[in-house]
Amino acid sequence: QVQLVESGGGLVQAGDSLRLSCAASGRTFSSSAMGWFRRAPGKEREFVAAIDWSGGNTVYADSVKGRFTISRDNAKNTVYLQMNSLKPEDTAVYHCAARAGAPYISRTEKSYNYWGQGTQVTVSS
Repeated sequence: QVQLVESGGGLVQAGDSLRLSCAASGRTFSSSAMGWFRRAPGKEREFVAAIDWSGGNTVYADSVKGRFTISRDNAKNTVYLQMNSLKPEDTAVYHCAARAGAPYISRTEKSYNYWGQGTQVTVSS
């Protein structure tokens, strides 16, 4: 069993930065790929970024590439999403997700078997 708790969301202005954190419980974190997804109002949940078990491989959605950075600290059982140059279209509830026991990255929502409750990010223009 893995529990995920996100934090770090908030209300910011366009161009600002935020860092989201996702604290994980459970012994499989260090062998699990992790991902961030988001759901904007009236839209389906979409992939944002993912990182493999070691932190050595990452992948991003085109819409955030060059602005967002995913990282992890296995000693702290935590994955991060650094978001820079935020835009109003980044407004969404951000969820972290775990591929428990699966070490390699995936963009596919269905390949993640544990999800956090989400943290709201609102970017004003």
